[in-house]
Amino acid sequence: MFSGRQERAAELRDAVHLLRPGDLPGPAGETYLAWQRAVEGPVSVKALGRAVPTFEPGLIAMWLDAGKGLPVTRAAMVLEAVLMDAPRAETKGLILADAALAQALGWGHLVPLLAGGLKRADLRKRGDDLRFACHRAFVSSTIEAERLAADLARRAAHLKAVAPKLRAKGAGDAVEMFLTRDALTPSALPLPDRAARRLCDRLVDLGAIRELTGRDTFRLYGV
Repeated sequence: MFSGRQERAAELRDAVHLLRPGDLPGPAGETYLAWQRAVEGPVSVKALGRAVPTFEPGLIAMWLDAGKGLPVTRAAMVLEAVLMDAPRAETKGLILADAALAQALGWGHLVPLLAGGLKRADLRKRGDDLRFACHRAFVSSTIEAERLAADLARRAAHLKAVAPKLRAKGAGDAVEMFLTRDALTPSALPLPDRAARRLCDRLVDLGAIRELTGRDTFRLYGV
C-alpha cells in the first residue's frame, strides 16, 4: 500500500508460498517477508535486524531510543526519526514504529497496528500531525485486530478439537504447522504428497481449515 503497489492477500500468498528454490519474491513479496520476520520472534534489535537487514543494529537501536513518552507518541517519534533519515524506507519505518509500540506496551511480539491504520499521506506528516495520525491508526487498527484475533482463536480451537479424529501418520505435526503458518501447500506438510492432499481435503470437509485460492491446482490452505 505504501509503495503504491496493488497486490492483495491472495497475490501476496502466491508470491511467497509458491516460490521455487532460487526464485525471488518480488517487491511485494519482500515486504510480506519483512513483516513475517518482524512478527515471528520476540521484539529485539537482533530480531528486527533480520526483518530490516539493510539497517545496522546500532542504527536500529538508535532509532528505537528516539521515542519518548506514552506508547503511541513514542512510536510516532520513532517513525519520524526513521523517515527523516531514510525517506523512502516506509516499510522499515513502520516495522520499527510498531516494534517501539510493542516495547512501550510491554508486549513480547510486534503487532502491525500502526502499519494497518496509517495512510500513505500520513507518512509525509511530521510532529503533532504525525502523532495524531498514529493515534487514529492505533484506535482503528486495534478494533480490527480484536475482531481478527477472535475469529482466528475460534478457528484454531476448532482445528484443535478435530485433530484427534485424524488418523494419518504425521497429522499431528501438520495441525501444528497450520496453527503457526498463515498458509501452506500440501507439499509443505510432513506427509507423502497424496496423503497430504487427502489430509487437507479432510480438514476442509471438517471445517477446520480453508482452501484459500479457489484453484484446482497450486492450492494453498490455512486456518
